[in-house]
Amino acid sequence: MPYAPYLELARIPHWIKNILVLPGILIALMMGLPMPPSWHVIMLMALFAVGFAASANYVINEWLDAPFDKYHPLKKDRPSVTGRVSRGGVYLEYALLCVASLLLAAQINRMFLYNVVWLLLMGVVYNVKPLRTKEKPYLDVLSESVNNIIRFMLGWSTITSVYLPSSSILISYWMGGAFLMAVKRLAEYRYIGDRDSAALYRLSFKSYTEEKLLISILFYAIVSIFFWGVFLVKYKIEFIISVPFFALLFCWYLKLGLRENSVAQRPESLYKEYGLLSYCVFLVALLLVLTFCEIEALHTFLRTDLISI
Repeated sequence: MPYAPYLELARIPHWIKNILVLPGILIALMMGLPMPPSWHVIMLMALFAVGFAASANYVINEWLDAPFDKYHPLKKDRPSVTGRVSRGGVYLEYALLCVASLLLAAQINRMFLYNVVWLLLMGVVYNVKPLRTKEKPYLDVLSESVNNIIRFMLGWSTITSVYLPSSSILISYWMGGAFLMAVKRLAEYRYIGDRDSAALYRLSFKSYTEEKLLISILFYAIVSIFFWGVFLVKYKIEFIISVPFFALLFCWYLKLGLRENSVAQRPESLYKEYGLLSYCVFLVALLLVLTFCEIEALHTFLRTDLISI
């Protein structure tokens, strides 16, 4: 089938990663913003708009990564590496996906459209020279995880195009994404097993070691939890109950990343980790419950006066 390699380039199964749009929707609703009219139509258009934009980024990513992917034990069989796609076909597919995504986004609202444009631009920044941030240590993780902010904003802007979310929740989400990406880098580094071979596949690995990656993972986790704390103190102190549960989630994911041939290398396969998936469902349910709770005792943490005994 001549079109099969191009479908493979689009990585439609990876659309599962767009579940990261969901927190933007949930936080907007938790803050009391109403669902828009015809919300079910908006959500459907948003699903495909984000999916097409993500696929456009995957297409350009895989095409430009072909000279490096041939050194990766798994990615060496990708269509762009094995010559099953042509340059013209790849660029046409990229253009069609971009246009489809932008046309759908324009039907939702202006803020959503701007965020889709931002997502597409980050694909260029990450993959295309002279910027190509994926080749620069630490910047590769930080620039790729900016997509977390964008996905949050895409979810948020399906609910409202009038208000902006708190900067603290955006920074927390960005650093949470950096944590996930750094764990992925660590899992890839350990899987390849040799620093020189890893550097052939990804140039940023020239500057990484397991120790450096672990330290960066710790940094991202701490900053993410800190800004989550800033957000909850400002808007919903009851969310403080979720903090140890989020800390456990970070630890759980790092444990997965340290496994041999870790699934953290392939985040689109995480749905097979039923324990982790169930725990994430529990966390969402916990946040929903806390949204509608008022726990007076927790408001003591907001007091600025001296407490007498």
